[in-house]
Amino acid sequence: MKASALGPMESLSMTDRVENILREYLMDNGFKPGDSLPNETEIAQKLNVSRNVVREALSRLRMLGLIESRTRRGMIMAQPDLFAGIEKVMSPSILSHDNQKDLFELRLILEMGIAEFLFARKTDKDLAELEAIVNKQKGLKSLSREDEIEFHGKLYEMTGNDTFRRFQTLLFPVFDHVFKEYLDKGVHMDLPNPVSHADLFEVLKNGTAGQFRNAMYVHLTPYFTTTLKNGGLSPS
Repeated sequence: MKASALGPMESLSMTDRVENILREYLMDNGFKPGDSLPNETEIAQKLNVSRNVVREALSRLRMLGLIESRTRRGMIMAQPDLFAGIEKVMSPSILSHDNQKDLFELRLILEMGIAEFLFARKTDKDLAELEAIVNKQKGLKSLSREDEIEFHGKLYEMTGNDTFRRFQTLLFPVFDHVFKEYLDKGVHMDLPNPVSHADLFEVLKNGTAGQFRNAMYVHLTPYFTTTLKNGGLSPS
């Protein structure tokens, strides 16, 4: 088994070293999902370490979703779940203020690049569902966090990109926490020509991708301005 040098590792435990070696071995040798892997005994012999160390290192790789065990096949390369680890830590209660701010800014960055995908993949059914959301929100003095998430969540779904949609869903708890500071603490901006959800819908239905991008920028301007002003949101 290939065991390339990874540089200084004096501070790493034996399990850490084996985990790093195995990860590098899998990548360097081009293992693909479904490929069979050497068993614990073979790995232990080739690395000259105990099976207990190998077992713990493999357990870590399982937690990362890199490998899995199959009946009668032993260990195989798996298709990692990109968000499995993120789901476990995506909670405002354990994320720092800076982490929350960065994630909220990531939401702004992603939404500014959404236009082309929406116009390429929108369907009449999507537009009808989005219009129903907009009509439900008409007449409200202000939108709740749930209203914001319902409208923008539908836009994420309409991109047709499941990774993007799922990633945004994971971020909703953080968005909800940050929206609380914007909306509940009265952080607002009075724009001369604000763009509402209804306005965004009309552009999406009848306009162009460029017009939608510009409308989205105006819609998000209060958030851009607040996050960029004096370093952004204040710690809760």
